[in-house]
Amino acid sequence: MAEDSSKKLQITKIEAQKRAGRYNIYVNGHYAFPVSEDVLIRYRLLKGTELTEDMVATLQSADNVSKAYELALNYLSYQQRTEKELSDYLVKKELPETTIAPVMARLIDEKLLDDEHYSHSYVRTMKRTSDKGPSVIRRQLKQRGVKDELIDNALAEDYQPDEQLERLNELVEKLKRQYQRLTPKIQRQKVQQRLVEKGFSFDLVGQVLAEFTFEMDSDTELDLLATQAEKLWRRYHAKPARERQLKIRQALYRKGFDGDLISKWLEQKMEEDG
Repeated sequence: MAEDSSKKLQITKIEAQKRAGRYNIYVNGHYAFPVSEDVLIRYRLLKGTELTEDMVATLQSADNVSKAYELALNYLSYQQRTEKELSDYLVKKELPETTIAPVMARLIDEKLLDDEHYSHSYVRTMKRTSDKGPSVIRRQLKQRGVKDELIDNALAEDYQPDEQLERLNELVEKLKRQYQRLTPKIQRQKVQQRLVEKGFSFDLVGQVLAEFTFEMDSDTELDLLATQAEKLWRRYHAKPARERQLKIRQALYRKGFDGDLISKWLEQKMEEDG
């Protein structure tokens, strides 16, 4: 607004925009600037109110903050957000720090942004709806900018060891079915690896696995060994006999097959080949 600072500034008209909650302010008979209903009420703007140039600048700045606040409320209406997530969102909207800071402060003061509450809610939701353990949940919360202390408290209160053990027992049963065509040794290794990847500690995983047995009936194991061994026999056909047997034995042992079964298969195969 380009007015001579010595000239008297007076609101001569306040006009509601088509957009709800927005108003046009006229000064000395001319359109001057828009404001939100929040600013209109907070600064008690009425027809006849006298303004200074500094007050006009203050109103315009307050309106920018008010618009940013509404933008933030809309973003928060879809789901809970952390302070970092909301701040990043407002930065992407190319809002200046002088506008973002008061918006963040107001939302925190009004408890519309609350990282402590968010942490507890997030842990409880993940515990109920996912198969993720504490370390994965911790990493996800840190990525959202939540402080370590808040994460520690939420995990300690909302995902206690006995609850983790209950979930681990469910997951072991599920994973055992998934890996039932592997040798018992490899079954156990695969299940352990998957559970640790899901975010559960080695100690708790080990505690649960100690209560489970991994088995495969002898006929199935023999068929599986034969299938794997035949592939290896063909792969190493160009190797000298001793080296060929050694490589096959090592490969099958890594797959979890029993050493005696491997030896019997190799003996039988050598006999077949003369």
